[in-house]
Amino acid sequence: MIGYGDRARTQCEVVHLFRETHPDLPPLNQGTISKIEAQYREMGHVRKVPSKRQAVVDDDTKLNLLLALEENPITPARQLARDIIRSKLKL
Repeated sequence: MIGYGDRARTQCEVVHLFRETHPDLPPLNQGTISKIEAQYREMGHVRKVPSKRQAVVDDDTKLNLLLALEENPITPARQLARDIIRSKLKL
């Protein structure tokens, strides 16, 4: 939409145009527009790029995470998982 139609637009104008054009979709913010534009300039498209990292978690780690969540229900699961994986790597 930056160069959509008759003229080039600022990112703020694109946000408003998107909201007018697609009222049924969740609204975009200027940061999202900025990221999409940067990806387009870098890669020439805005399709999702598949992640290169795929987490492989063994059953012991899953069990340890469940136990840690039970003991620390307030601590975010991602933080607990990182701590468990780091402690495993140190062994």
